[in-house]
Amino acid sequence: MNSPRFDASRTRRCLRSWQWTRRDMPGSEYCELWELDDGWGVMGSVVLAEKGVPCLAEYSVETDSRWLTRETRILLRRGGSSQSLVLRADAQRRWWRGDEEVTAFRGCTDVDLAFTPATNTLPIRRLNLEVGQAQDVTAAWVRMPDLSLVPLPQRYTRLGPTTFRYESGGGSFVADVETDELGLVTRYPPAWERIATGAPDTGRGFL
Repeated sequence: MNSPRFDASRTRRCLRSWQWTRRDMPGSEYCELWELDDGWGVMGSVVLAEKGVPCLAEYSVETDSRWLTRETRILLRRGGSSQSLVLRADAQRRWWRGDEEVTAFRGCTDVDLAFTPATNTLPIRRLNLEVGQAQDVTAAWVRMPDLSLVPLPQRYTRLGPTTFRYESGGGSFVADVETDELGLVTRYPPAWERIATGAPDTGRGFL
């Protein structure tokens, strides 16, 4: 599989580009948010050291206009080997890996890629919570370093205009995530922090 990318005939504009760095281990990411003809898209390139082994993960995620995940493409290079993954979700929220349904993901609304905070934007935008509101979701979790597939119960609580509490595993992991006006993560303790932005949107955002 070539590096994941969007069909150029369906892209309208890049709303924002940015760079994250990891604070808890070596790593960084370049990412973009795109407006598509019929939805939204995020794509990025992540460089990490996974247990001392260098990794490069390139991905794209497409959603519909309601921020429901529609397709995810991943190309992972790790220690000189590579593997790829393509997931698609249909209108009935059935998830497919090629011609095989991933039955454990049936009903999941969002994909969650373990190697990037970009996919936190999807439920943040889709749920559109008011301050003080919370909602439980179950995400289609793609884990590192083997791209294994596991359903992951999560909870999002909006603490303030740009702050969301993220919980997973029944509260075994909790992080207060800071975002910008587009719902993009600026700080995800203890791991990710945004250090540069470009191509600013001239619109109002959603918050």
